[in-house]
Amino acid sequence: MLTIFNRPMQAIDRRSFLTIGGLSFGAGGLPLSRLLQAEEPSSSGTPSGLRHKSLINIFLAGGPPHQDLWDLKPDAPSEIRGEFRPIKTCLPGVQICEVFPRLASRLDRCTIIRSVVGCETAHAGFQCMTGWPRNSLQSLGGRPSLGAAVSKIAGPVDPTVPPFVGLASPTRHVPWSDSGSPGFLGPAFGPFKPEGPDLENMTLRSVSLEQLSDRRKLLAAVDTLRRDVDASGVMAGMDAFSQRAFDVLTGSRLLEALDLEREDPRIREAYGDGAPRNLEHFLMARRLVEAGCRVVTLNFG
Repeated sequence: MLTIFNRPMQAIDRRSFLTIGGLSFGAGGLPLSRLLQAEEPSSSGTPSGLRHKSLINIFLAGGPPHQDLWDLKPDAPSEIRGEFRPIKTCLPGVQICEVFPRLASRLDRCTIIRSVVGCETAHAGFQCMTGWPRNSLQSLGGRPSLGAAVSKIAGPVDPTVPPFVGLASPTRHVPWSDSGSPGFLGPAFGPFKPEGPDLENMTLRSVSLEQLSDRRKLLAAVDTLRRDVDASGVMAGMDAFSQRAFDVLTGSRLLEALDLEREDPRIREAYGDGAPRNLEHFLMARRLVEAGCRVVTLNFG
C-alpha cells in the first residue's frame, strides 16, 4: 500500500495531496511515480509471485446508443425509448437492456460511466485511447495513449514482459485498429505488437546466451559512436527496443503467454475459435496480464 511517513493512503484529502505535491517538487522529494503507484509489492501468495494492477482496453468502433443498452428510457416517447425493455440487475435500482441477462447478474463487478463526453464529433480510436483530439500537441509528437503513459510511469512488472501490448486487429477503416501511440513520450513507450514474422524472431535458435550477450555489448559500442549527434530521441527509443528484445530473448514468460496451446482446452473453448472474429485475442490478453503485462489494447466490432 502506498504510504507517506508511514501513513496509509487509502483516501487522500485535499490538504494531504497538496503536501505530497510539495514534496514531489522539493529537494530529494517523493518521485511522481511513487505517488501514482497504488499496488502492493510482489507476494509469493500468488502462483506467479506477481501482484499488479492491469487493464484490458477493448475499443468498440461502433454499437447501439446508450439509451438502448445501459440507460433505457421506458417512459420516453416510442421514437426515443426504442424497442428494448429494461431488466433488473443484481444492483438495487439499476436496470439495463434485456439483451444482457447474464451481465445483469454480474453488474456488481462492473461500473457504468454515464458522464463520458467526446472531445470531438468522432469515434476514432485515438480519442478513446488518449482523451484528446488527434491534432493536440502534434508539434511535440502528439498525446500519449493510456498504455504509453502507464508504461512510462509504472514500467514493467517483469522485465521479460512488455508493460504495454497492442493486439488490435487490422480493420478496413485504419483508425479503428489503433493500439495506442506513444505520442510525445517517444517510441520507447509504444505498444509491443506480437504479430507476423515478429513472433518468429522472439526465440534463440543457434545463438547461445553468452553469444547474445557479446552481440549486445558490440551493439552498445556502435551506438555510442552516434549518440552525440542524435537530438531527436530516436537513440533513446532504440536503447529501449534493444533492452526489450534482449529481455524477451532471455526469458520465456512472454512467449508462454502468447502460446494459446498451453491453455486449458475448456477455457479455450469458452473464448471461441477465432471465427469470424478474433476472439482468441481476448484470451491472449488475459494470459498477458496474468504474465505481468500492465495494459493490453484490443478492438472489436
